[in-house]
Amino acid sequence: MPAPRDATPGARLAFEARPAVKPGTVPGGLARGSGTKADRALLSGDRALDADDLDDARRAYLQALELEPDDPAARVGLVRVALAESGVETAFAAAPNHPKLVALRRELESILLLDAHYGPVHLELGRIALILGQAAGARDSLRRAVGLLPTDAEAHSALGVAFLATGDKEGALRQLRRASALDPKNPDRLANLGAAYLSVGQVRDAIRAYSRAVARAPNDARINGDLGTAYLADNEPHRALPYLEKAVELAPDRATFLSNLGYAHQVVGKYDEAAATFRRALALDDHLVEAWINLGIVYAKQRHYREARRALERALSINPNDPRAKANLAELDQLTRNHRE
Repeated sequence: MPAPRDATPGARLAFEARPAVKPGTVPGGLARGSGTKADRALLSGDRALDADDLDDARRAYLQALELEPDDPAARVGLVRVALAESGVETAFAAAPNHPKLVALRRELESILLLDAHYGPVHLELGRIALILGQAAGARDSLRRAVGLLPTDAEAHSALGVAFLATGDKEGALRQLRRASALDPKNPDRLANLGAAYLSVGQVRDAIRAYSRAVARAPNDARINGDLGTAYLADNEPHRALPYLEKAVELAPDRATFLSNLGYAHQVVGKYDEAAATFRRALALDDHLVEAWINLGIVYAKQRHYREARRALERALSINPNDPRAKANLAELDQLTRNHRE
């Protein structure tokens, strides 16, 4: 049977960093703690952004820009505010070719002309490249960011996400371990670390990281779903079910969460629940190949052969080259021949 979609949970950008910092600054912020009028304005902007008060953050960064027009910090702050206002999900390839992000990338490239060695510019360039789905470009920017900001947890975390996206699993694990060590209480750091562990087959380590993340963020749908899929990867579907159910409860319109929950029901032999859950997932997203295949398998288990064939043929219509759909259709042909005989 095919594994559920998102069986290897995806990594996210936390968009915050919380290593120890000196007085007069916000963790991951742009103020330097110098105490100048412009730096105090930066600090106000950092605090407002940290509190999700975007209007106050914008006003403070604009004040800092007026006081120090050649300092790149305020302009980076305004980019951060604009990115937060965009409402784009901060995950890899969440918004390919998004015009707002493309414009922000151009703004960051112009800021580099002020100071090519200013680490936060490279960090923001890397973050935006990740959201646009440009993994290689993100990796290059974030390597530069880590070199300039060696104690910034978000720089290491974002670089880890870039390494995951480019297939460098060991590199990702190194960076995400470092990010989690710098920022041990951040659930997104722990969830990203879990994704890296799972990508290299260290399933028990992944479960421990996700469990710590859930303890920190019990009402985060994605983290609950990640822990559930990690338990599925460890062949513990009964332990997966509560977390997958919680993910669906928290995000009932997320088709992949429903598909994963359906797969867990399927594995434990609850075929009626599995079929109903797959149908709910497909009502939200008719192109989930894994859900169609698994629904076909469940129908076959229930001896609903006609429905099974329709589900598997629908999977093939979405992806004609999917070997799993072809293999399961061949098995269904044999099963129905044996049934007739």
